[in-house]
Amino acid sequence: MPGSIRLSLRSLLRHLSRLILVAAVSAVSLARADELADVQRMYYAGQADAAMKRADEFLIANPKDAQMRFIKAVMLADAKRNPEAIALFRKISEDHPDLAEPYNNLAVLYASAGDYTQARATLEQALRTNPNYATAHENLGDVHAALAAQSYARAQKLDPASATL
Repeated sequence: MPGSIRLSLRSLLRHLSRLILVAAVSAVSLARADELADVQRMYYAGQADAAMKRADEFLIANPKDAQMRFIKAVMLADAKRNPEAIALFRKISEDHPDLAEPYNNLAVLYASAGDYTQARATLEQALRTNPNYATAHENLGDVHAALAAQSYARAQKLDPASATL
């Protein structure tokens, strides 16, 4: 009988320690969600510098956090700090190749720089990752249209008298 009580106490202690661990992980997740929400709220309220600073502070403690890195990359792109945004989206894509969104945003930056070939390849990667990603399909259509326009412009230069162009 005394042995069974000890076993029950050990079992109870193990169960309690698991519950404490789950509660601690949940608290960290909630704190992380609050940080993400605060950064986004600040940014969309026009406090871009403060939001960037808060994101940087968070990333010092959590350097691999994909969501905060993504938000930071979006803020960099919006601030026309494209080389930094490209580097960060690339790094997120390397660390999390299963996420389509960083590929899509990276492709948008390539396209805005006129590198439609790289944009197309990156969007195709986004669609291999998530074939149902409508925004990537739309952006790929825009890239194909831009590539077609470039081809027609080249053809026009090569044969300005062409009646079919």
